[in-house]
Amino acid sequence: MTTLTRLGFAVRGALYIVIALLILRTGRAEDPAGALAYLGEGGGRLLLVLMAAGLLGYGIWRLADAVLDIERHGSDRKGALERVGAAASGAVHLFLTWQAARLIQGVARAGDGAEQGARTALALPGGGALVILGGALLAAVGAVQLAKAVKGSFLRYLDPAVASKPWARWSGRAGYAARGAVFLISAWFLVRAGIEARASAAAGMGEVLAWLEQPFDVVVALGLFAFGLFGLIEARFRRLHDVPVDGLMRRATAR
Repeated sequence: MTTLTRLGFAVRGALYIVIALLILRTGRAEDPAGALAYLGEGGGRLLLVLMAAGLLGYGIWRLADAVLDIERHGSDRKGALERVGAAASGAVHLFLTWQAARLIQGVARAGDGAEQGARTALALPGGGALVILGGALLAAVGAVQLAKAVKGSFLRYLDPAVASKPWARWSGRAGYAARGAVFLISAWFLVRAGIEARASAAAGMGEVLAWLEQPFDVVVALGLFAFGLFGLIEARFRRLHDVPVDGLMRRATAR
């Protein structure tokens, strides 16, 4: 599980590096799912299988953290929010695992996920309010990312010898700042989609990157490239607490 989780950090880092390079070299804007499809085209099924394994391990680990507090976030309000964020991250990466599996099977990638999600929500009773709520939650996630960039709180999860290095600190800060900016812009599009009851107004990461004009797209792309590098650093140097399987089994059998 630890090996798969570390592979997952590496896969996530690789996806963000690809997203950044596509913007910087070709002007092509993609989200992680689009970067996954791009790598699948060039690397074939074996690469997709490895990436799917890493995404699956990472997604399960994040969900386990949300349920079991593996990373020891604590029981206060801040800890609860971090566990909610872990659950959301786990769900997103399991969705990417599913998309990788479909690509392995030769199924073409579907369209814009943000627009499809908004359309599904708008079809429900009170759909506009649900989309606005989703935008508000995404804005909160973006604000948390920016706070991490300012405070450098992400460094506490790294090996202390590496956390003190400037290249680890500044790659993380630039990366979290870029992700926070993208999430906040995407949240604005989502809130607008809910107010106007128009799914086409929603925008995910790919659409946000395409919407940005020079030089802002280049600045954000450089930040996302830094986040990808930080993901590779985490793959090697992040301190991972084991899932308490033995204790869970003892409690389960005791019942």
